[in-house]
Amino acid sequence: MSKRILIIEDDPDIIEICCDYLKAAGYDVLTANDGVKGLAAARREKPDLIVLDLMLPEMDGLDVCRAIRRESDVPIIMLTARVEESDKLIGLEIGADDYITKPFSPRELVARVRVVLRRISADLSSDVLRVGPVTLDRAHYAAQLPGKTVGLTATEFEILATLMSQPGRIFSRSQLTEAVHGTSFESYERAINSHINNLRRKLEPGEYIVTIHGIGYKFEG
Repeated sequence: MSKRILIIEDDPDIIEICCDYLKAAGYDVLTANDGVKGLAAARREKPDLIVLDLMLPEMDGLDVCRAIRRESDVPIIMLTARVEESDKLIGLEIGADDYITKPFSPRELVARVRVVLRRISADLSSDVLRVGPVTLDRAHYAAQLPGKTVGLTATEFEILATLMSQPGRIFSRSQLTEAVHGTSFESYERAINSHINNLRRKLEPGEYIVTIHGIGYKFEG
């Protein structure tokens, strides 16, 4: 069964070319041209992945992302024309899994979509991972702590799984980026910090992820 991709974007030219390339890659594609319609479509259609523009009429992309994250862990790739790194990090901090800066190649978008969906498919077939009081539930993209369940985005899940796979080992940002995307690229490495901050907030009150200044991060159960 084909995966369903929801594109929330107000530029008709971008919608058309993204639809063409994603459909050619074998995906079913849904579209919405403003934030309110996009949020409604996300709730109604339950897509497998959402491509979300940052600048939208009716409802800003960041607000759409926040609303979706309160209800779902569906992967979100954010499109942004903004060049400020702070804008990109805000999107990651509120739950986007990845971002692509406009103008972009539609082939790059298809590649990013494939990586995220492939990662999810692989993770769902893996065993449960346990380190100390933390259990990583791969079937539900959740971390189990004593007395509570913590929902994770696909990217947060992959980072935590990488850290928990070898407790005590220090992973650099480059290595974590490669674990998430299958390759390492410098422009994304600082975004790892935002995902780590999200994980720490979700895993409170425990201090499981330790920063090794100037090197990277490690997991201590």
